[in-house]
Amino acid sequence: MPGLARKLRLHDYFALAFGTMIGTGWLVLMDDWLGRGGPAGAALAFALGGLILLPVGYVYGQWVRRLPDAAGEAAYTAQVFPPIVSYFTGWMMLLAYFIVCPWEAVALGKIAAYIFPRLDTWELYRVAGQPVFLPRLVLGCALTLLLCTINYRGIRLSANFQKLMSSMVLLIFGMLAALSLWRGAPANFHPVFRATPLLSVLLTLQIVPYFLTGFESVPKYAEEATVGFRERTYMQAIALALGVGAFFYAVCIAAVSYIAPWQSLLGRRFATAAAFEHGVGKHWIVQLILVMALFGLFQCFNGNFAASARLLFAYARRGTVAPRFAFIHPVFATPSVAVVGVTVGTLLALLLGDAILVPVTEVGSMASALGWFAACLSFWLVDANPRKRLISGLGVCVSGLFVLMKLLPAVPGHFTRYEWLALAIWLALGAMLRRSPAPAGVTARP
Repeated sequence: MPGLARKLRLHDYFALAFGTMIGTGWLVLMDDWLGRGGPAGAALAFALGGLILLPVGYVYGQWVRRLPDAAGEAAYTAQVFPPIVSYFTGWMMLLAYFIVCPWEAVALGKIAAYIFPRLDTWELYRVAGQPVFLPRLVLGCALTLLLCTINYRGIRLSANFQKLMSSMVLLIFGMLAALSLWRGAPANFHPVFRATPLLSVLLTLQIVPYFLTGFESVPKYAEEATVGFRERTYMQAIALALGVGAFFYAVCIAAVSYIAPWQSLLGRRFATAAAFEHGVGKHWIVQLILVMALFGLFQCFNGNFAASARLLFAYARRGTVAPRFAFIHPVFATPSVAVVGVTVGTLLALLLGDAILVPVTEVGSMASALGWFAACLSFWLVDANPRKRLISGLGVCVSGLFVLMKLLPAVPGHFTRYEWLALAIWLALGAMLRRSPAPAGVTARP
């Protein structure tokens, strides 16, 4: 059986991981973040999230050296848990990646309609009271098919696309941060917290896993590293993506709150753009921010699309879903059938429109944290080294707390009935598709 193309280097891994983390949330949901924690609470939550997730990143770096398998969490948990636990762990992680794809496809129409209001015409139907417009739906479908083509034709093409998008996002981000520092004022920060400091940080910290999901995507491409790739480079890519991603979000929140009074942004559509237009007094800054948002959207969509396809491919190779998804294209050396499968799923979910934006954030956040928890717990059980067990134990505690914050009714911001329903539907779908597992394709190293 042919293998996947081996073409990825450090900068490719960083771009794929960073791009998976940074999409359009900083534009589309900035008012929600500030409404949760205020400028200090939200920024501290993202910075703290990046810091406390370092043990989780360390565990993934160790796992990919021991077990370079695209199945990721499903392969790791299979070392110590029954097949059904392994299957549903990976299935939840697939949700965390896949659910971003329709999210970004919907966000494209939302951003485009901000620029061209005439796109908000030809209403087709409504979902949870939110209209679905034909032009926006067509735009989302077109982008999905474009990324399908890129990923179908090769990981090198996908990685090059990702590097270009990431470079543009970071370049414009640096310009905006400098502009905020120049034109902003400390008075715009007050009050620095929305509620008490602890509650402000906690309410934002609950959704941080969703927006920092991506650093652990590095192992999904472990089988596509270039010949001679050094194992410790995986750890470097994970740490770099996690650190830069958390820094990006924290600084973005601070820049928005510094350039305009943050309380005036609550409930505003595209609060980031509104803040900079207020601070600069010119409309051209809005156009620049929307361009940056499009670059971010493309990279996040592409990163999550590629990771979803690898997980689906790995599942099929292990025999836990339909074997046809394990097909590798003889010319492009890509998981081509899995790529098409993710495309079809994205197009179907895209039909739900804007109604999926905030609920998807909540469910995806818990799914990510659950995958991290399973990976850390599995490593804690298989590696007896005291130092590594201490770090993996910290990872278990951190990721476990993230899971409990969404599931326990006593915690503010816990799951609503709609989010429980979405989770139940995904688990039911996984149960329907599950097959008896085959022997794993990659053997763990001691």
